[in-house]
Amino acid sequence: MSCLAVVPAAGAGRRMGADIPKQYLQIHGKAVIDWTLETLLSHEDIETVTVALSSQDEYWPDTQSAADHRIQTVAGGRERCHSVLNALEALSQENDENDWVLVHDAARPCVRPEDISRLVQQASAHGGGVLGVPVHDTMKRTDTQGRILETVERDRLWHAFTPQMFPLGKLHDSLQAALAAGIAVTDEASAMEWAGCQPLMVEGASSNIKITRPADLLLAEFYLSL
Repeated sequence: MSCLAVVPAAGAGRRMGADIPKQYLQIHGKAVIDWTLETLLSHEDIETVTVALSSQDEYWPDTQSAADHRIQTVAGGRERCHSVLNALEALSQENDENDWVLVHDAARPCVRPEDISRLVQQASAHGGGVLGVPVHDTMKRTDTQGRILETVERDRLWHAFTPQMFPLGKLHDSLQAALAAGIAVTDEASAMEWAGCQPLMVEGASSNIKITRPADLLLAEFYLSL
C-alpha cells in the first residue's frame, strides 16, 4: 500500500522552555524532526512526506532532512489543525482523494516501524484509525482549582497518539468543515468523529511519546538508544 505522510512542524513548543522549537532540539547529535522523518521515510508503505513549517522557521534548512527529494514543505497555520489542512490541500492538488494519509507529530521521534505497519494494515481495512495505548492508570476529573470531582471509569479509555491514518479526501473535507463550524479539533480523529466516522484505535508501544517538556527529551534519548 502507498501512503502519504503529513508532519505538522510549525509549533514553537513553548512548554519546553528552550531557545529553539522542540522539533529542532538534538538527540544523540540529530534533530528530533530528523529522527521522526527518517523513521517515516524508511517505512516501505510511505512514499512522500509533507512538512508544514512556520513562516519564521530558520532551522529547517540546517536539518539532515531538508535536502531529501521525498519531502515537500508547505506553510504552517496558526494551530496544528490549520497546518495539517494546508498540507492536505497541497496534497489534494496532485493525489487521488482515496489515497491514504498518515499524520504524525514532528515531536514523536520514537514511533516504531512495526506499529506503523500495524496501523496501515488495520486502519485501511476499517476506513481509518489511530495509534494509541489503553489507559491503565486511575483517571480523575477535577475542577479549575485542581480539586477532584470524580473518578472516571477507565474501561475502554485510550491515550491517542500518532500517526493517525485516513483517506485524503475525507480527512480534508472533515477537517475543513469542522474548523468552519468552530469545532475544537485537537487531532485528526476528532474531525473525523465530528463528521460521523468511527476511527479504529490500534494499539502501539507506550514509548511513542510526544516531546513536550524537558523530561520527555531525556526519555526519548533513552528510547532511541535501545
